[in-house]
Amino acid sequence: MQGEIKLDRWLPFEAEEVIHADRGMVWEAAVKKGRLTIRGYDRLVDGRGAMKWRMLGLVPVMSAAGPDVTRSAAGRFAAELIWLPSALGRSPVRWSAEGPNAAVAHVPVGRERVDLHLRIADTGALESMSLLRWGNPGAGAYRHVRFGGVVERQGTFQGLTIPTKLRVGWHFGTERFDDEGQFFRVDIEHAAYR
Repeated sequence: MQGEIKLDRWLPFEAEEVIHADRGMVWEAAVKKGRLTIRGYDRLVDGRGAMKWRMLGLVPVMSAAGPDVTRSAAGRFAAELIWLPSALGRSPVRWSAEGPNAAVAHVPVGRERVDLHLRIADTGALESMSLLRWGNPGAGAYRHVRFGGVVERQGTFQGLTIPTKLRVGWHFGTERFDDEGQFFRVDIEHAAYR
């Protein structure tokens, strides 16, 4: 995958992600900041969330772990199951209708239960996803904040159709999403399933 991530400004990145329905996810990326590259990962593996980022492979830029990071990573993992749709169709995920073009996947992730709201077009294409995600956008105390993404394009890999272009961020569904909440724009170039 490639795209842009908003740190102090929009910066290009290239990344790979592994999502395992039972164990979690690892997102490893290289973010270009001028001539410098920041490399690192965000992950949720076996119920523990962590982030670690370094510049030039040596200089620590950010490192975080603990209960708040784990709760936030649980929400991210549930949201990113849109890229592993087979995981949303199995137990213990439950589903409920939210209207003619909307459904909620109730996804247990460790101690969290994430309600993943999905808006579906008449064609069956996913239009958006959203959830209350534990986080601290803009700093301050951690709390539940509406988080989500707008799907701009889909693609099919090995018979599975998934979102391949999204805009993602905090304060989803409000004016703040476009103004200050959006921090991730991604294009999926390839997906492989086993």
